[in-house]
Amino acid sequence: MWTDPTCPVARTVDLIGDRWSLLIVRDAMDGARSFTDFQQRTGIARNILADRLRKLTANGLLTQVEAPSGKRQQYALTAAGQDLFAVIVTLRQWGERHAFEAGEAHSVLVDEHGAVVPPVIPTGPDGSPLTSGTTSVRK
Repeated sequence: MWTDPTCPVARTVDLIGDRWSLLIVRDAMDGARSFTDFQQRTGIARNILADRLRKLTANGLLTQVEAPSGKRQQYALTAAGQDLFAVIVTLRQWGERHAFEAGEAHSVLVDEHGAVVPPVIPTGPDGSPLTSGTTSVRK
């Protein structure tokens, strides 16, 4: 149960807050579809992967679809799962700034033309940047 049942952050963390769930969503965005795809990309133990795929499906972030071969099921992001794109990009960009030493190699997110994706910055209606100091939570 959440400490604040009206808090969207608490509910979201309950759905995707463990380490593996966001990595599975990230990999689904990068084209992983099968159980084997996810297992090979993440290195997650098979039993944990099966549990997380089941939970992500039950929570409406993934859906199971028939593989082109018709022999197995694959996973695809739902609209709710696709809505996590900005979250993944923001986490990635935070990691680029804070989880690596200066000059340490890391992957980089680029657009379809190969340009580095600019920082995600929340903005107000007038286009000015928002910060924790310029926003508040209305309950």
